[in-house]
Amino acid sequence: MYLTLLLALSLLAPVKNTSPVVSTDTGMYFPPVSGNSWETVSPASLGWNVNAIQPLKDFLAQKNSKSFIILINGKIAMEEYFNGQTATDPWEWNSAGKTLVSATTGIASQEGLLNINNKVSDYLGTGWTNMPLEKENLITVRNLLTMTSGLDSKKQFIIKKNLDWVADAGTRWSYSNVFQKLMDVIADASHQGFETYFNEKIKNKIGMDGYWRFGLIYKIYHSSARSMARFGLLALNNGKWENEQIIQQNYLSSATQTSQYLNPSYGYLWWLNGKSKYMLPGSQNVNDGAIVSNAPADMYAAMGAKDQRLYVIPSKKMVIVRMGESSNPGNRSFAVSGFDKALWEKINAVINK
Repeated sequence: MYLTLLLALSLLAPVKNTSPVVSTDTGMYFPPVSGNSWETVSPASLGWNVNAIQPLKDFLAQKNSKSFIILINGKIAMEEYFNGQTATDPWEWNSAGKTLVSATTGIASQEGLLNINNKVSDYLGTGWTNMPLEKENLITVRNLLTMTSGLDSKKQFIIKKNLDWVADAGTRWSYSNVFQKLMDVIADASHQGFETYFNEKIKNKIGMDGYWRFGLIYKIYHSSARSMARFGLLALNNGKWENEQIIQQNYLSSATQTSQYLNPSYGYLWWLNGKSKYMLPGSQNVNDGAIVSNAPADMYAAMGAKDQRLYVIPSKKMVIVRMGESSNPGNRSFAVSGFDKALWEKINAVINK
């Protein structure tokens, strides 16, 4: 048991970030919290290849997209809607919404309501899993943030009888819906419903619309594409919205860098590009290279089923949103898919003149 605990701690220790944090305060624009106004910047003024914009739009339409936005320094450089979608229509985030839960967990931590190094059972009580107590007590809040709980990931419905032991916490990375127990942790720690706390701490502060609604398996956030862009802008600006530090920069920095050595391309419910290896949902295979080889190495992303995408690229002060139906209806990928590389081929043709 002692050796198992040592192994878990060593694997979960946050990996030192050797890249400098990019400051994005200077010249960053923030849209008003209320109303629909949002400043724009023309692609031509950015030196982009305007001749490549129409092929990008055609690709997005062909791939069942509903909305697409590019922000530069917070301003809209490109905004397109397809198939009847408008700037105010909501759409599902799917697993891209995990990053909203990550951010809310960080705020609860900075307010002293919870400690991510504490056992989950400190908040939910013992017996919240179907595991022996000694195994259950190995699972920390950080394990839920990093997909290293050791719980059975093949059972999508997160009810007690499905929460079986597969490996000790911290010794196995496996993408699963167990993260949603973080909502219960936050609700317990804040003594209010998760959505109420989220609305107060994030949604209302940055002017998001949207709502949480039960999907087939767990609560899914629905909002306009602009609201997803607002959250991306908050992340791009190191957790700060105008003059208010909403999410502590240290937490967000940890959330968007390698959180454990099992899957270097995963942070606290964020996907990380530019790493040497990656794992994908539903597999224990370790793949060489970056998750999106032709995208900027410093990109981190919220990724959800049906190719819901939020890309944040600090080096370019850029946020990109894509919402819609699956680009390939036959592909049941829950996160990274071949769509990302194809999309970045079109984006690169525009932004890299």
